[in-house]
Amino acid sequence: MVNAFVGNLDLASLSLWLFWIFFALLIFYIQRENMREGYPLENDDGETSANQGLFPVPEDKTFILPHGRGELTVPSGQRGERANIALEQTSKANGYPFEPTGDPMKDGVGPASWCDRRDDPERDAKGHPKIVPLSHATAFHINAGRNPIGLHVISGDKQKVGTVTDVWIDEPEQLVRYFEYELADGGGKRLVPVTMLRLWGGKVIIQSIYAHQFADVPKTASAEQVTLLEEDKICGYYGGGYLYASQSRQDPQI
Repeated sequence: MVNAFVGNLDLASLSLWLFWIFFALLIFYIQRENMREGYPLENDDGETSANQGLFPVPEDKTFILPHGRGELTVPSGQRGERANIALEQTSKANGYPFEPTGDPMKDGVGPASWCDRRDDPERDAKGHPKIVPLSHATAFHINAGRNPIGLHVISGDKQKVGTVTDVWIDEPEQLVRYFEYELADGGGKRLVPVTMLRLWGGKVIIQSIYAHQFADVPKTASAEQVTLLEEDKICGYYGGGYLYASQSRQDPQI
């Protein structure tokens, strides 16, 4: 049979070539959209990298943020990297480690590092802060396990440093995210992630840091909410303690 419309055109071959062209353009588009944050690339010392890869940085695109938080234009309006970090290079070559020049836990470097996130709380679909104190969430209560409020907080060097006064919950997820405790020396209240504590023997044990380091745990600006930036700093401080709380933790263990 003779098809006058397509003639000798191979429709199967044409379909295959059209698919490959579409697939290549799709990969190009997705890769460029993926480059809206973190590009152009930088070396370890913060200088612009000479090798930027095969794909060009995309043109600016403006996104309207929900709940009246304004607009964000990327890549030109992306949040910059932290500046003046207390680290020094151990070698001029890329890939070598950097060494802290001060107190790494206070400076937020190494395992204690944090990202310069938005100083605004994580919000639910209705625009309300997700993580709030249980004392302000009247619709919730602890109905399983031991209520930690009132328990003593014990440091990594086995000192009593405070008492639990509240728990902070993630309302949409219905999970406890933080314990709030008041320092015994009158230094105010602090938060500790539940993933960095242990309930044992009627006590709340925080192994990562020692008694004299609790006063420097980052605080929250509000007694009713915690921002993304504050969460990063708090988690970074406790996490950094596993290495930097004492010199013995940095020394060889074998």
